[in-house]
Amino acid sequence: MRNTDLRDWLAAVEANGELKVIKGAEPKEEIGGIVDLYQRKMGNPAVLFDEVPGFPKGHRVLANILTSVPRINLALGLPAHGTEMELVQWWRRYMREAPSFPPIEANDGPLLENVLEGDAADITTIPTPVWHELDGGPFIGTACLVIMKDPDSGWINSGTYRVQSHGPNLATVMMSPGKHGRLLMNKYHERGEPCPVAVVVGVHPVVFMLSGLEIPYGKSELEAAGGIFGEPMQVLRMPKTGLPVPARSEIAFEGFIHPGDLVQEGPLGEWTGYYAGGSRPEPAIRITTLMHRNDPILLGAIPAVPPNDNTFYLGTYRCGAVWNQLEAAGVPEVRGVWAHEAGGSRFWLTVSIKQLYGGHAKQAGMIASHCHAGAYCNRWTIVVDEDVDPANIDDVIWAMSSRVDTREDIDIIEGGWSSALDPMCYDGDTDRRNGRIIVNACRPFRRKDTFPLVARSSKALDDRIIAKWKNDLPKV
Repeated sequence: MRNTDLRDWLAAVEANGELKVIKGAEPKEEIGGIVDLYQRKMGNPAVLFDEVPGFPKGHRVLANILTSVPRINLALGLPAHGTEMELVQWWRRYMREAPSFPPIEANDGPLLENVLEGDAADITTIPTPVWHELDGGPFIGTACLVIMKDPDSGWINSGTYRVQSHGPNLATVMMSPGKHGRLLMNKYHERGEPCPVAVVVGVHPVVFMLSGLEIPYGKSELEAAGGIFGEPMQVLRMPKTGLPVPARSEIAFEGFIHPGDLVQEGPLGEWTGYYAGGSRPEPAIRITTLMHRNDPILLGAIPAVPPNDNTFYLGTYRCGAVWNQLEAAGVPEVRGVWAHEAGGSRFWLTVSIKQLYGGHAKQAGMIASHCHAGAYCNRWTIVVDEDVDPANIDDVIWAMSSRVDTREDIDIIEGGWSSALDPMCYDGDTDRRNGRIIVNACRPFRRKDTFPLVARSSKALDDRIIAKWKNDLPKV
């Protein structure tokens, strides 16, 4: 697949009529305000901002990137107009096969067109919006890679965490407890050593997507990206930390996080739709080097009231991951999984099964809500029968309204893995767990043969009617 560069993908997006170019919007209010309006409906085009006041022409900002299935498909090298469920199945196959190619080091790359060190490494030369009206400042890292190395094994991890710009050579990174980046940073600090870090803020969407997903501990996102591209990614070593970054990145900077070096960070309007994370001291990145292409593009995936650009792409991957993990745990006859976009692709999971035995539905719900792909920030897990489309919220609510016995079909589980960004976690500072609800919205297994029949035409009748009357029927 020859689509390994952000600019390759951008050209494909434009060719498919999925790009809007806006000139002259300023970064303190207008860029963020425009993006917020675009994100309120999934399927609106990506937005490329150029001629940003106060910055050279060609220093651009790209946002609203993955809020349509066609743009996600284009990033993965798939036909633009495949369906959401086809994407879920693609992710399932990808995860089962787990193709990967170790990156290869390059001697050159577009990222080396501008290399700035010391006082010249000034990240404020990159147009960085204040994305929301009440944010605590500009956030340069939203669709970013935060790259670290395990000091013991040498494993290279790439995670997506929010990165705030505080000045020419100072940024902060917010990493929730339990996230891989936080675990690696702690390894250095427990030894009294600074943690080397590289941040990439303009990269092909595939690499950004993988950095925001639940890739298993010990597996490299850069290797996984090579598996999707069908060839190894070319990387360059950052000069001070030696950390690898994609050679065709738009913008990258490196530095060190020293033990106890914290700077007040935030707030940022987050993917939950709230300022739930607040403002608190977070690890400071003391920047030593800034590198960027000529006419660089800052990539943004902006968290906001869901669905949003920070979470919409997560949904189909998460569905595939939960589905695979259910089957790996021995749950039979899973017919579908959906992570509803209004729940930020995390708070709400629906699992469709064909019931084979008493307790089957509860088993599926308990595992889905606590398997690795389903556990983080989960709140609602709904299990429905195979006649209910888990991606159709009307069908799901109908099942919840008509098939739930409140005496035994609702389980509340306390102490789940969550985040300070969850407005209903127990305590954002001291206890970031939450409670979650598992709802069995399947027909009672003991009544499966006597439960009232559904008042809807059979598929056979639908097929006969459509064959004869298709020109007179509404589009479905």
